[in-house]
Amino acid sequence: MGAKYTDAQKNASMKYLGEKTDSIQIRTPKGTKERWRDAAAAAGTSLNRYIMDAVEEKIEKHPE
Repeated sequence: MGAKYTDAQKNASMKYLGEKTDSIQIRTPKGTKERWRDAAAAAGTSLNRYIMDAVEEKIEKHPE
């Protein structure tokens, strides 16, 4: 990608996110985010991926 983020790139990103992803907001007690972020960093992954993996692992262990 070039040095400048163009409006076309922004629009393409927004379109992709709208069509291909869902958004979930999680509210946690103060301090939780930092603990989770530190754990994700220790695992070598992003906080988002860390949470997604944890949820998927829980589903696999306890399917309906």
